[in-house]
Amino acid sequence: MKNFKTADLCDEHASEVQVCELEFKSYGKRKRFYGKIETVSVFEDNVLFLEALETVPEGSVIVVNGGGSKKCALMGDRLAGIAESRGIAGVIINGCVRDSADLANIDVGIFALGTNPLKSKKKGEGERNGTFSFGSVNWRPGDYVYADEDGVIVSKKPLL
Repeated sequence: MKNFKTADLCDEHASEVQVCELEFKSYGKRKRFYGKIETVSVFEDNVLFLEALETVPEGSVIVVNGGGSKKCALMGDRLAGIAESRGIAGVIINGCVRDSADLANIDVGIFALGTNPLKSKKKGEGERNGTFSFGSVNWRPGDYVYADEDGVIVSKKPLL
């Protein structure tokens, strides 16, 4: 990962970035990450998220719109291990994770709203590769996301 700061990117490209207003917590070993966005929209069901982890290109950042639900976790140590083994740069979840102590040792960027020990449903409902909004950002597949200790920003073009 290149050394970058979202604050510097905002200074240099203020008119070209969207700043996510949600305050995520960092759970993965990697505290800074960036890449091309792949999207998954689900609600308390992680089947399509798992499918994305197994198929998106290396270096991608998967953005999961879990509707902000804190009733269950959409990712745990097993899915994080898949992300690490496939070279996924990071995951941003508008929802929860579990196995947080284990996630801290997995070399992937993992941002989420919080934790919940309950696993998700397995119905396979939701949508992949769609556009959605949360945190005052329009999340589109193919745009670029940059995440660090200060926050998350999105750009239509690569900034690094």
